[in-house]
Amino acid sequence: MTTNDQLFGRAKNAIPGGVNSPVRAYGSVGGTPRFLVSAKGAYVTDAEGREYVDLVASWGPAILGHAHPGTVEAVQQAAARGLSFGASTPGETELAELVKQRVSVDGDGPIEKLRMVSTGTEATMTAIRLARGYTGRDLLVKFAGHYHGHSDSLLAEAGSGVATLAMPGSAGITAETAAQTLVLPYNDLDAVRRAFDEHSERIAAVIVESAAANMGVLAPERGFNRALAQITRSHGALLIVDEVLTGFRVGAAGWWGLEASKVVPDGAGWKPDLITFGKVIGGGMPLAALGGRREVMDFLAPLGPVYQAGTLSGNPLSVAAGTATLRAATAEVYEHLDRTASTIATATSQALSAAGVAHTVQHAGNLFSFAFTEQAPRNYDDVRAQDVFRYAPFFHAMLDAGVTLPPSVFEAWFVTAAHDDRAVGRILDALPAAARAAAAATA
Repeated sequence: MTTNDQLFGRAKNAIPGGVNSPVRAYGSVGGTPRFLVSAKGAYVTDAEGREYVDLVASWGPAILGHAHPGTVEAVQQAAARGLSFGASTPGETELAELVKQRVSVDGDGPIEKLRMVSTGTEATMTAIRLARGYTGRDLLVKFAGHYHGHSDSLLAEAGSGVATLAMPGSAGITAETAAQTLVLPYNDLDAVRRAFDEHSERIAAVIVESAAANMGVLAPERGFNRALAQITRSHGALLIVDEVLTGFRVGAAGWWGLEASKVVPDGAGWKPDLITFGKVIGGGMPLAALGGRREVMDFLAPLGPVYQAGTLSGNPLSVAAGTATLRAATAEVYEHLDRTASTIATATSQALSAAGVAHTVQHAGNLFSFAFTEQAPRNYDDVRAQDVFRYAPFFHAMLDAGVTLPPSVFEAWFVTAAHDDRAVGRILDALPAAARAAAAATA
C-alpha cells in the first residue's frame, strides 16, 4: 500500500504545504502526517492500513463516533434526492428550529432566528459584518489567543494554527484592517472596561470564544462572559459568542447552556446578541450558522442592508447530517463524553506527574488539554510561556502506540460516544511511555 511519506510528497507537489488546512502538516510536532482513508467509531485508519484510537474526532464533529450509522444513512438518503438545489429546502427550517430548541434553558434562549452558512469562518465573519451594520460602528474587540476563523479582521493574535506556526497574524492583511481590531488579554475585564472608556462610540462588538479552545482549552473565569454581556449592553455594542467548537459538544446547549443552567457556577443571567456554530452542527459535513436576536438577525439580506449569501448554504446533505447528529446526541451521550474525558484527562495527568513533568490540566466541559507549566494559564501569554517542546515527543510516542492526538499543543482533545473501554484502555496503556518521552525532551 502507498505509504504516508509517498502520499505527503505527492501532496506537496500539488497542494501548498501538502495540506488544505495548516495544522495537518505536523508543523509543530514534526514527522510525516498520517493520510487517513477510513474511520469507524473511535478509530481512524491510515493509508498504510494502521488503525489508531482517535482523539481528534474531525476537530469535534464526530461526537457520536466516526461514520455513525444514523448520520451516514441520513446523508445517503439526502444524496439520493440530489446533492444541491440552489433553492430552499424543508430540512433547513427543521434544523434551525431544532437548534433554537436545543440552545435554551427552561424554554429561554438567545436564538430567535438562525442563518446557515458553510464554515465557522463564514459564520463569525458574517456576525462581525452584521454587528457593524447594525450598530453603525467600525471597531471590533477580540481576545489574544482566541481563534474565530481566518477572515482578515480576526487573525490578529489568534490561536489554533496561527499559534502553532508562531505567527503574529498573516501576510495579506492590511494595516487599515488590523487597526479596526482591538486585541485584549483574555480574562481581563479591566482591559475591556478601559477599551470601552476610550473607544465606546466606535466599538461595534466584542467577539469571544464561549470557552477558549484554540490555545489549548482555557475556560473563562467565573462571571467573565456575563460581565462582557453587561459591558457591551451598557455601551450599545453587541456581544458575539463563538461556539463553533463548544456548541453541542460540551452539552446540548453548548457552553452558554452550561452557564445558564448553573452547571458552571456564577455564569447564569446573560445572553449573547449573536452566537456562532460550526463543527457538530454539521455532523461532519460542511455546515455552520449564526443566530441571535430577531431585530439584529433581520438586518441580514433580504430583509436588511447587510448582505450575505452562499450557493451551498444550507446544503441538503449537510443539513441532513447535522439534524441526525443533534437528534442522536442525547443526555446519555453527554454523560458518556463527560465520564470518558475525565478518565483520560486524569490518567494523562497521573502519567505526567509520575514522570516528573510539570503540567496543568485545562477543562471546559468535556473538552480538555494540557499545558506544560507549573501554574495554570489565565491568558494567551501564559499559554505561550509553557514548555511547548515537550509536546512533540509526547505526541509521537502516543502515535507510535496507536493513538492519534491533535498535532499541536494549542488544540483541544476530543472524545466521542464511541470511545468504549477497549479504546480508552489503549489510550491509558500508551500514556506512561509518552509521559517519559515528554520528561526526556529538551528545548
